[in-house]
Amino acid sequence: MQASAIEDLRSSARGDVVTPEDPGYDEARRVHNWMIDRRPAVIVRCADTTDVMATVRCARDNDMLLSVRGGGHSVPGFGTNDGGVVADLSPMRGVRVDPVTRMARAQGGCTWGDMNHATYGFGLAVTGGIISTTGIAGLTLGGGIGYLARGHGLSLDNLISVDVVTAEGDFIVANEAEHADLFWALRGGGGNFGVVTSFEYRLTACKDIFAGAFFYPLERAGDVLDFYRGFIRTAPEDLGLFAGFHLVPPLPFVPEEYHGDPAVVMVACWNGPMEQGERVLAPIRDSAPRLGEMMEPMPYPVLNSAFDELVGPGLQHYWKTAFATELTDGAIEAHLEYAQRVPTVNTAVHLYSINGACHRIAPQATAFANRDATFATVIGGMWPDPADNERNIAWVKDYYAALAPHSSAAAYVNFMSADDGARLPESYGDNYGRLQEVKRLYDPDNFFRMNQNIQPAPTAAATG
Repeated sequence: MQASAIEDLRSSARGDVVTPEDPGYDEARRVHNWMIDRRPAVIVRCADTTDVMATVRCARDNDMLLSVRGGGHSVPGFGTNDGGVVADLSPMRGVRVDPVTRMARAQGGCTWGDMNHATYGFGLAVTGGIISTTGIAGLTLGGGIGYLARGHGLSLDNLISVDVVTAEGDFIVANEAEHADLFWALRGGGGNFGVVTSFEYRLTACKDIFAGAFFYPLERAGDVLDFYRGFIRTAPEDLGLFAGFHLVPPLPFVPEEYHGDPAVVMVACWNGPMEQGERVLAPIRDSAPRLGEMMEPMPYPVLNSAFDELVGPGLQHYWKTAFATELTDGAIEAHLEYAQRVPTVNTAVHLYSINGACHRIAPQATAFANRDATFATVIGGMWPDPADNERNIAWVKDYYAALAPHSSAAAYVNFMSADDGARLPESYGDNYGRLQEVKRLYDPDNFFRMNQNIQPAPTAAATG
């Protein structure tokens, strides 16, 4: 990249412009997955939408690869690159809440921790993720599975409007009335179509919730999963619930002799009347003998950040994902086999329930097509030592291969690794062709390609 282009950026951008020669470059280029070690030519820590527009135009004018970073949690490391430009939106973290209309406008660099902090004081929330340090942008654009999804839909189902910087560096607003085709595609299509600098959400009542984490011995995992698959079909929709497998962390409510042992876990979030919480969660507690439990009222942001310490910076990440309409006996057998070898306390295997309100949206209403799935599974391989990469990646791949015959061919885009791109057509199903058309209209040159990439539909001339 020519020095003059960098100087132009420095003169036009309010935020910091960081190059390899600048102090803080190594910190600025770092993303959450430390398996990713790339060296961009320039990182612009955007202060506002004008900075984003200038960064996009600089990358385009200089024919350079552009990465867009919000929270930086992309497992494939799409928020950085080698030799290109990074638009880092992390300084853009303002949130404005309107408690009368129950809407919130949040900038594209916000995390769910930012969002929860801003909305909690008003007794409001929107479906976020499971880790509070995750960016709202990536999670929402790819779907948005979280504790409130069964009652109030995915994050993208609560999206009202977005501000977007296009591949030409122009600013537009997309919603149901303006650029409706783009708005449709952004709700599930990821970062393929532009840089979203602001999100407007519909909020729901949520302040203090009744929550529980239940740990059971691994030998009772079959009983727990059998209970889970039946219970979640008719459970009240204000109950968010997932099952999973972990090595037991050093938690005060689990006896020390079980710390570090593989176990099955159930995590519940009741967003209904507080006085009903004990009764609603009681069947979960009683599904099998427990190693330990924590079940009590708490602020919603506390639950939404409960796993943050296990998934902090400095880890190697490799994930696989699958949807399923049913949790079959064969799937349970696969979980029982591979959960015995969970490699580290950081690794998380979660089976999220996404029925209820998620099923009331038609598959064609948004780009997120998997509206018949009841479970979204992630095998989140995370570990600190790069020397363990080969062995742990093999465990994740083998685990996924064992689940694949009992899962749909689709994948959840937010949990996909870099080698999962071939799964995109099946993941979007009948929506894939329409996504390609929207891509052709808004990004025909595939300028935005540091993502789970959707190729533009060929033009009529090219087809001829």
